[in-house]
Amino acid sequence: MTVSRDKLIESAKKLDRQLGNESTFCTKVNEIIIDHSDTNKVADLYKSIYLFQKENKISKISQTLKELSDNLACYLGYSYLFEILGKELGKRNNSSLDELMKELNQLVGLQKVKEEVSRLVIYQKVQSKRKESGLKVPKRTLHMAFMGNPGTGKTTVARIVGRMYYQLGLLSKGHFTEVSRTDLIAGYQGQTALKVKSVIEKAKGGVLFIDEAYSITENDNTDSYGRECLTELTKALEDSRDDLIVIVAGYTDPMNHFFESNPGLKSRFNYFINFENYSSTELLDILETLARKDDYQIDDKLKEILLNYFNDKLEINLTNFSNGRFVRNLYEDLIMNQAVRINKSESVSSKELTLLIKDDFSLEENCSAYIEI
Repeated sequence: MTVSRDKLIESAKKLDRQLGNESTFCTKVNEIIIDHSDTNKVADLYKSIYLFQKENKISKISQTLKELSDNLACYLGYSYLFEILGKELGKRNNSSLDELMKELNQLVGLQKVKEEVSRLVIYQKVQSKRKESGLKVPKRTLHMAFMGNPGTGKTTVARIVGRMYYQLGLLSKGHFTEVSRTDLIAGYQGQTALKVKSVIEKAKGGVLFIDEAYSITENDNTDSYGRECLTELTKALEDSRDDLIVIVAGYTDPMNHFFESNPGLKSRFNYFINFENYSSTELLDILETLARKDDYQIDDKLKEILLNYFNDKLEINLTNFSNGRFVRNLYEDLIMNQAVRINKSESVSSKELTLLIKDDFSLEENCSAYIEI
């Protein structure tokens, strides 16, 4: 399938209109049309699309981003595009196993997850040594299930695991493909299987990450498209297991139901890793990490307030707590409140520009008890 130049430009213009006057996707697309041999510009454009997709997973913008991505791939050609992105991927995949393990261990919390991933890596390293010695290597599927609340690092860990398995020689490319229900299920009967096959082909050699996988079967009594998707996916898990890792992720209870929805599905997965909620101390660590990256500091009084706030939040909302996402939203509120506060002063020191204090903690849901600590 090919896409005309005009159709590609129109999808870029549509995205610019949705994002506002400062968006430059149309300019970037025109530059690539003029000279698509500039591989850096192609890679940078795809990076921009990916970053915007992370921030707009459910909105109309997400649909337009996907439309632009698909049109660009059809216009340039998939083989050419894979060659370009493969070179960029190669740069990222140069990290050694030790470097990747260090990257994993630097993540806040997730101690049990880190231990489990370490066990998997050790197992695979030993199997490689057995193979070198001419011994038999047990045939085990590498597919994994990550279960837990949102914002607990499931996607981040999946990316690191994919790069580790590439370094172990278990994957030929090591690229990472993230999809959801909308990427797998078509609008007409019979087309879903073709759509799933297409996704599998693109993901081969790397990791296919299916976020909120349970959404495929949420309406399993009436959703024939979901059943069609699951049938094709279950087959692919077995047929492509030699050069593909599928990682499914989502809330624990819905994921358990997901595995019960197809008799052969659960047996295709060997590794089930639970991602626990962060503790209040770990949530504060995440907040401080975000602040440090942007040259902010949190004063001790605010830290004390936040610890108490996190403790209460965890007590009342354990089953649906959004963890890292919750912290990021709180952080953005803090720096916004700080900006409003210091804007009232005629002169502001460098220290005041960086410091977040208890006066910046003023969300509507907070009761005065926190502020008065």
